[in-house]
Amino acid sequence: MQHLIQRKVLHMAARFMPTEEFWAALRSGASILVASRAVGVSPVCGYRWLADAGGWAGLGLPAPGHGRLEASVSARLRPLFWAELRKGAGVRAAAAAAGVSDVTGYRWFQQAGGVRPPTVNPEVEAQITPGHGMVTFTERCRVEDLLNLHYKPSRIADLLGRPRSTITREIARGTDQVDGSYRARIGQSKVEQRRHRAGARPRLVPGTRLFDEVVERLVAKHSPEQISQRLRLDFPADPEMRVSHETIYQALYVRPKGELAREVEQRLGEAKALRTGRVQRRHQGRQLRPKLKDMSSIHDRPAEADDRLMPGHWEGDLIIGAHGKSAIGTLVERTTRFVLLLHLPDDHTAQTVAKAMTAKITELPEQLKRSLTWDQGSEMALHTKITAETGIPVYFCDPHSPWQRGTNENTNGLLRQYFPKGADLSFYGPGLLDQVAAELNTRPRKTLEWATPAEALQRLLSNDDDQSVASTA
Repeated sequence: MQHLIQRKVLHMAARFMPTEEFWAALRSGASILVASRAVGVSPVCGYRWLADAGGWAGLGLPAPGHGRLEASVSARLRPLFWAELRKGAGVRAAAAAAGVSDVTGYRWFQQAGGVRPPTVNPEVEAQITPGHGMVTFTERCRVEDLLNLHYKPSRIADLLGRPRSTITREIARGTDQVDGSYRARIGQSKVEQRRHRAGARPRLVPGTRLFDEVVERLVAKHSPEQISQRLRLDFPADPEMRVSHETIYQALYVRPKGELAREVEQRLGEAKALRTGRVQRRHQGRQLRPKLKDMSSIHDRPAEADDRLMPGHWEGDLIIGAHGKSAIGTLVERTTRFVLLLHLPDDHTAQTVAKAMTAKITELPEQLKRSLTWDQGSEMALHTKITAETGIPVYFCDPHSPWQRGTNENTNGLLRQYFPKGADLSFYGPGLLDQVAAELNTRPRKTLEWATPAEALQRLLSNDDDQSVASTA
């Protein structure tokens, strides 16, 4: 029995005797804490071993200042620390992997500005394959794992081969309202619930009042968004007359030749149910033109024209026809988006444009003759004559700056529905131009809170008349 006790005492003594591994760690610049952990003893034991050896001087080593690692050791261990952070590890775990204390790890993290470096984990990324089609539950689990590893949504999108907006929407969909973290099962559950609701009765059913109303407005060339918002204004107390613009788009294009598309195309007698057949806007470049004489810059235009509170400030331009031989003049009022079209039967020279514009502007009331903004085209060479005969000052945009006439540019895009590019515009007479302008002026506009330009103009003119009567009284 005594023999066994002596053996156990000797074993324990040997267990707590300093080893060469401990001294080697200290000589390499590690702290007492790190060296003690390396050999599996407590820091108290490590400090006792160091004291028995005569301290740092007994080892021939300088004493570290306030627990800081030497520069050479820090330079060797920091890359290990940051490599673990890039793999998604926490600060404490990265510090332990680098062989430094938690305090040192947090100090390094704070010295770097407290910003976690971009996560790079080759082992995890090698297991990910880009997806296609609808987001699957497996991909949602990948998103959850990558977010837990501190990957950013943009990097997750690149790894999964998805648009960034798809990932951000998925994160918003699957976020737990309790702890704010993403859960794949929550996102999958919401998607399945939405699919179940999608099996309900469609909104646009042939023979219903809503279907007929949508058809009538599409035939009148209203956009789906205009139809959706205007129905809310025209039928405020009837929930059955509500439909989203996305539902109208899907009824026209997503479903193969749905009843809505066939009905509208039959009524229009053409293949396009919407105003434009383009899938994206085309860039419209402009050539540099010489400056006109005695012109006034748009920067000298009255400030009241910018805030769109006062009616009477117009923007104008030409729509050019086939081979540049024919044109139509367009004028749009900035506040109400009211449109006037100029008939240019033979050409679009300065003389023809000045004559047509003078005839049209003189028909306007005085409160609608405050300013006209145009680009620096040669058709406005007689702008001083226009001002002298109509009393409306003309201001010119900077070269290559169509956004300074944004309202007119947008209106010209709408007019291309009636006057397509490559057409001979001399074919359209003044009566047809007035009819097109009237159709645009009775179309609800989002920027007018779904009122029509004609309604907006009438309201402003009525307010001016009331103010005039009040001031006279």
